[in-house]
Amino acid sequence: MLPITEIISGGIKIIDKIIPDAEAKEKAQKEFELELLRTLQNTDNQQAEINKAEAQHQNIFVAGWRPFIGWVCGAAFCWQYILYPILSWAIAFRYPDIKLPNINTDNIFELTMAMLGLGGLRTFEKVKLRK
Repeated sequence: MLPITEIISGGIKIIDKIIPDAEAKEKAQKEFELELLRTLQNTDNQQAEINKAEAQHQNIFVAGWRPFIGWVCGAAFCWQYILYPILSWAIAFRYPDIKLPNINTDNIFELTMAMLGLGGLRTFEKVKLRK
């Protein structure tokens, strides 16, 4: 279970125990969820500000690490899905015993998805909170 869903369910259980009135309980749960959403959004906004500051930094070791990792992932995808198949096919005609190195793309997929923000965990948490 995700930590945020544990926090929500724990908070709702506490509200259930403390407030006996059903209408007041529902209102308190909504307020709790809204405050939690505000806190999460505030955290996301702070991280976005940090990202902006890093991107504007003059030092290449601060501002350049994300583009570098992006280019490395792009080069790995290019090798795996464009160059590797074409070169393997072309080399097999002349040198059938030569095998080109194949890279394990599992970690590269994870890294690329994390960099692109497609991990889905935050989206899942936000959708779960709205229900």
